[in-house]
Amino acid sequence: MSSTPDVGLNFSLNRVGAMVRRYWYLLRSSWPRILDLVYWPTVQMLMWGFLQLYVSQNAGFFARAGGVFIGSVLLWDILFRGQLGFSISFLEEMYAHNLGNIMMSPLRPAEFIASLMIMSIIRLSIGMVPVTFLAIAFFGFNLWSLGLALAAFFVNLILTSWSIGIFVAGLLLRNGMGAESLAWTIMFLFLPLTCVYYPVAVLPHWLQYVSWALPPTYVFEGMRALLIEHVFRTDLMLEALGFNAVLFAAASFAFVMLLESARKHGSLLQTSE
Repeated sequence: MSSTPDVGLNFSLNRVGAMVRRYWYLLRSSWPRILDLVYWPTVQMLMWGFLQLYVSQNAGFFARAGGVFIGSVLLWDILFRGQLGFSISFLEEMYAHNLGNIMMSPLRPAEFIASLMIMSIIRLSIGMVPVTFLAIAFFGFNLWSLGLALAAFFVNLILTSWSIGIFVAGLLLRNGMGAESLAWTIMFLFLPLTCVYYPVAVLPHWLQYVSWALPPTYVFEGMRALLIEHVFRTDLMLEALGFNAVLFAAASFAFVMLLESARKHGSLLQTSE
C-alpha cells in the first residue's frame, strides 16, 4: 500500500462546505462563543482608544498621528483573532474526540484546512466588524476609510494567521492536547517582534533582522506610514506577501509531515496529553 501523503489533489468544495456548516452550527448554537468573539476586541479597542485620547491631548506628535494606537490594536486583532479562530475550530474536533472520524472520512486534509480558514474569517468578522463601528462612534477612527490599503493589510495579516494556525494544528495532531496552550499563546511571541505599537527602529539592531523576517512587521510599518506620513507603501505590502508565501508553504508542508507522523504513531485516536 502506498505511503504517499494525501495532499488533497481531488479537492471537493462540497466537503469543505459541509465542514463549514458543521462549525457554523456549533458557533451559532452557543451565545457564550459569540459573546467571546466580540468581548475581547471591544475591551482592547476601548482601552487603547482612551489611552490614545489622553496621549493626543498631551503630546503634539500623537495629535498628528491620530489613530495610530487604535489602528494598531485593530490590525493586531485581525492577526490574533484570525489565528485563534482557525485554531479554536480545530480544537472543537479534539474536544469532541472527532479527529479520527474526520481522517477516516472522504474529507481530505486540504479540504479540512480550507474549511478552517473560512471559519477563521467568519469568527473574525463576527468579532471585528462591530468593533470597527464602535471605534468610529467613540473615537472617530474609521478603519474602513483606509480603503485598498486595508485590503492589503488584511490579506497579509490573515495569511500569516493561517500559516501559524496550520502549523499549530499539525503540532496538536502529533502531540495531542499537551500542545493546546500553543493555540492560545503562540501569537503573543510575535507581539514584541512585529512592532505592533512602535517602529522597528526602536529594537536593538541585531533584533531588527528578526523583525523584518516576519510578514506582520511590514503591515504595521505600512500602517504607521499611512496614518502619520499619509503614504501607502506598496513595496512593504509586496515584501510581506512574498514572506507570507514562503511561510504558508512551509506551514503546509509541516502540517502534512506532522499528519503522516501522527498516523504512523497512532496519535490521531489518542488526543489527550
